[in-house]
Amino acid sequence: MESSVLLIEDDLVLAENTRELLELSGYRMLLAHEGKSGVKKAYKELPDIIISDIMMPELDGYEVYRALQQNRHTRNIPFIFLSAKAEPGDVRRGMNLGADDYITKPFSEEDLVLAIEKRLSKRAQILEQEEQTHLEKKPQLHLEEFKEYVRTYGEQIQVEKNEEIYLENRMASSVFLLEHGMLKTFRLDEYGKELITAIPQKGDFLGFYSFKTPSHYPESAQALERSILYRISREEFIHLLQQNQELMLEFAEVISHDLDILKSHLLEMAYGSVLKKTASTLLEFADKVKRDSQPILKVSRSDMASVAGISTESFIRSLSSLKKDGLIDIIGRNIKILKLEKLREIH
Repeated sequence: MESSVLLIEDDLVLAENTRELLELSGYRMLLAHEGKSGVKKAYKELPDIIISDIMMPELDGYEVYRALQQNRHTRNIPFIFLSAKAEPGDVRRGMNLGADDYITKPFSEEDLVLAIEKRLSKRAQILEQEEQTHLEKKPQLHLEEFKEYVRTYGEQIQVEKNEEIYLENRMASSVFLLEHGMLKTFRLDEYGKELITAIPQKGDFLGFYSFKTPSHYPESAQALERSILYRISREEFIHLLQQNQELMLEFAEVISHDLDILKSHLLEMAYGSVLKKTASTLLEFADKVKRDSQPILKVSRSDMASVAGISTESFIRSLSSLKKDGLIDIIGRNIKILKLEKLREIH
């Protein structure tokens, strides 16, 4: 990528000749013909290096330099004075201010390009050292700290009940952290039947499936109730994992734990009784809502039946049996768990 040079010079002929000279040397040129506009352009463009004449109307070169030093975005940009004033006192004044170099007019093409290359090279070395120092001092994020990072710097989004968060086969551009509410992730089989794959809860990440670029969502996500999430780009998510080894290991541990739960769930779906599947699903949803001795579930029968891996009709019959035994109560469309421990004892 070509480096950008801001030239602040009130001599229009010299400015144009210097612009052409440096463009032929491979630099992207920015021009300003007096100090005030030069300062504005430096703030806006943030060039890689600034070359400024000294004798200019309104703001002279020294005032331009002082103004740039007061802005944190421009104070570290290499700065070269360019002037016909070659007295030792003038050179010393410019260097005492902190400028990187001082070139007197007339100058040769070789002298100017060499001065620019020298200052850009030195600046690159400084940036590399600063980056290395930053990496060495950078504390490792842990999972809970990472969640706080996402809450602080991510985009907060609010979704209503039944609102889609992302769709199967769409480009996986974002990763989400669930802050409040309840969601479901699911796939559709060849007949269009919905198969729920997970019920994320507060503090869970969703939307991350692969380190490959690009990737697509292998499933859809939808709100089961009004929910709040934080969203960051997939690229930023991967970068943070790569920069934090401890975080990567913790995240791998979370994925491993989720896989163990999924395996247990699949075994239960394959070999458990219908009543056991129903009880386990109620317990799973109860664990997602606010912890209470008698939690109330506001999830549709069809969604819970999908998680249980049984038909809605079979699920409803099992609910009737559990209600008859006094383990749950049916309140309109909601299910109130009366005896959590008794549900856990069902085989």
